[in-house]
Amino acid sequence: MLLTDKVAVITGGGRGIGRAIALKFAGEGAAVAIAARTQSEIDRVAQEIRAAGARAVAIQADVAIEKDCERIVREAASQFGKVDILVNNAGEYGPVKPIEEITPEEWDRVIAVHLRGAYLLTRLALPGMYARGAGAILNISSLSAKSAFGWGSPYASAKAGMLGMTRVVAAEAARKGVRVNAICPGPVTETKMSKDLGQTLAERLGVSSEEQLKGFLNTILQGRGQTANEIAAAALFLCSDAASAITGQALNVDGGAAFY
Repeated sequence: MLLTDKVAVITGGGRGIGRAIALKFAGEGAAVAIAARTQSEIDRVAQEIRAAGARAVAIQADVAIEKDCERIVREAASQFGKVDILVNNAGEYGPVKPIEEITPEEWDRVIAVHLRGAYLLTRLALPGMYARGAGAILNISSLSAKSAFGWGSPYASAKAGMLGMTRVVAAEAARKGVRVNAICPGPVTETKMSKDLGQTLAERLGVSSEEQLKGFLNTILQGRGQTANEIAAAALFLCSDAASAITGQALNVDGGAAFY
């Protein structure tokens, strides 16, 4: 197994991509600390992992809050002794409207959940990784960080910021044994966030949600969305020793939508 004896912290782990990553990592031997705001969701994922014979703990937390981030890392280390892998996945799309209609409070919330949360957890996890001379951090960014779509500027800005942070932290951490990478998923159409966004966009465009989705997917080479399991497979690779020579990179897992 690729992650035997590793301990992974996964934020936004109650559903969608985060849940798929938690299940995938646990299946490859990792002990998993699953963090999210909704206790019932992370409890279900943790129970599913434990039922399969792996180790998991559910930690209710909001990554936009510094004390909650401190508790995530502290509880993971208390339960399992260390943190080898950090996956910054927690997020929300935020307001679906033009930038001039977005309030500062709405803007700040999206930036806090994605970018500030990733920063807080990275700074908390790195000292232990440095002490052991090993570790992997994976930031879940988005196709929105590389392509322009209307009515989502806070989300795109936060996700682009995560790519900048990925590169800089990779430069700081490389000689200390820690790798830092990012994934830019395309539309993972099975997730609640994707479905909610599609419905909102369809309403704004005056079309059906089916028409909106079909039009978007036609812009992708494969002509389809991605699955949470496909994102999890890429995450597993980047966080495992199979990717030992890869750091500071942003991997597109988008079916052929962006090319840089």
